[in-house]
Amino acid sequence: MAREWYILHTYSGYENKIEKFIRTFMEEPKFAEAVLDVKVPTEEVVEVKNGKKRTVTRKFLPGYVLLEMDFDGKDWKETCSKIKKIEGVSGFVGVIGNVKPQPISSDEAKAILQKAGEIKADKHAKMKQTFEIKETVKIVDGPFNTFSGKIDEVNLEKGKLRVMVDIFGRLTPVELDFTQVEKI
Repeated sequence: MAREWYILHTYSGYENKIEKFIRTFMEEPKFAEAVLDVKVPTEEVVEVKNGKKRTVTRKFLPGYVLLEMDFDGKDWKETCSKIKKIEGVSGFVGVIGNVKPQPISSDEAKAILQKAGEIKADKHAKMKQTFEIKETVKIVDGPFNTFSGKIDEVNLEKGKLRVMVDIFGRLTPVELDFTQVEKI
């Protein structure tokens, strides 16, 4: 059995509808053998609006759906043809015409599934708010709550800021998470 992940290109906004259609196809015995799973990749994003934080789920690959399929010894043309006929489907990524789709590498699939939370990894909610050096922020969480300071460094990968805070008349660098500050 050669289970591999494929990427289906769709119209943006149709991803969930297409996922439902494919799940109904998966109930048919013939397609259940070929199409093993379908996912719309989403991630959690922390939004800060008017000083209030909330976590929302967003599609991080809008216009794409992941399909786990097994084409070993199966009629791939019939399966792909039925999927491509769904309203809102443009086709498989990297395929022109009636050619067998190519799977993505296992590393690419793993990275996407980890980001979507399907495979365990260090899960960090991504911040929607952006920060710039020399911007003034107010600390809203932690031991320096209510202090204000200027951003000295932004680390997007770790979701951290180094903020210069005036403590007892001296500027002191404080490392904070994006979620611990808000813009003034």
